[in-house]
Amino acid sequence: MTSVVTLPTRRAAGHPFDPPAEFARLRADQPITRMRYPDGHVGWLVTSHALARKVLADPRFSNRSERKHPPLRANPVSRGDRPAAPGMFPMTDPPEHSRYRRLLTGYFTVQRMRGLESRITEIVAECLAAMIAAGPPVDLVPAFALPIPSLVTCELLGVPYDDHATFQDRTAQMVTLDDTPEHAAAAVGALTRYMHDLVLRKRTKPGEDMLGRLVADTELTDEELANIGMMLLVAGHETTANMIGLGVFALLEHPEQLATIRTDQSLMDNTVEELLRYLTIVQFGSSRSALDDVDLDGNTIREGETVTLALSAANRDPEAFPDPDALRPDRPDARHHLAFGHGVHQCLGQQLARIEMRVAYSALFDRFPSLRLAVSADQIPLRENALAYGVRELPVTW
Repeated sequence: MTSVVTLPTRRAAGHPFDPPAEFARLRADQPITRMRYPDGHVGWLVTSHALARKVLADPRFSNRSERKHPPLRANPVSRGDRPAAPGMFPMTDPPEHSRYRRLLTGYFTVQRMRGLESRITEIVAECLAAMIAAGPPVDLVPAFALPIPSLVTCELLGVPYDDHATFQDRTAQMVTLDDTPEHAAAAVGALTRYMHDLVLRKRTKPGEDMLGRLVADTELTDEELANIGMMLLVAGHETTANMIGLGVFALLEHPEQLATIRTDQSLMDNTVEELLRYLTIVQFGSSRSALDDVDLDGNTIREGETVTLALSAANRDPEAFPDPDALRPDRPDARHHLAFGHGVHQCLGQQLARIEMRVAYSALFDRFPSLRLAVSADQIPLRENALAYGVRELPVTW
């Protein structure tokens, strides 16, 4: 194999829900190919579902940030020349990762997340009531998509929602690619300091929220708690908010599928899975670094080489999903997607995200049966240059 590619990032005009078209060609011709990284490193790009799943499950591939070469820019949470700070567990490997994961898993069990459903339903109803009071048109992002996961995450963690503007601004700086890495790192620092101050307050008055219980029941340091809180706060509202907004946009642009869902509400759980697969908002993939020489589909991945997994391409792989470019709410294999990752690093809050999306979509389309875009689809501004894809605005009317 002699060709070396760079990571495809440009989506075709008029196709806001599809990944870059170059992925399909690569997946058909070279599902694993050499890729040049911005720092000059030559590693690998994987575009098939089977190979991406294999890498994510293989302990010979590391998720430690200091081992990996970034496919687009330096990681603002952890500089590439040193390990992640204590508590930033997603960027660690077992056994360190396992220790943190065990401490947190109990807070995200299916049973506990289902116990939050009534509160999520209340929050969604409050957002809908505010939309009705405001009257159409409404920008669905600040009115609905963003406040739902933000409020839920704040209540779960014990973060004052009155501070939501501050942490949402900081998060936006962290995930955009339009700003400098230095500004992104500064946003990380500011948000971590905010969480550190909150941890200190909970040392005095813990409360029954997640951070309060972690303060009271574990021996985690203030630094660990602040970093855990920061990571969960960012992940808890950023990704789900973009899925709600982009998912509504996709359903409004697929009226036949939306009509099917309205006719058969039992399809909503599967619709959530299909939207996760179809949209794959972690648009620039996930990377791992080889801890040893590894054979992957007849290619030798050398120790230290980075492998980037194009999750949006994997989730459109026809070998895994027949007719992959179609949005099908009744797709029987939709749950096999890799939108939440796979293996030991699979998203900790995935069950919460599923419930938030299901409740939000169901209530929104039930309350507004005539909901539609207030502008043409090509006027919807997209988050094309951000780590999590979505819509910047979504003007709707009814």
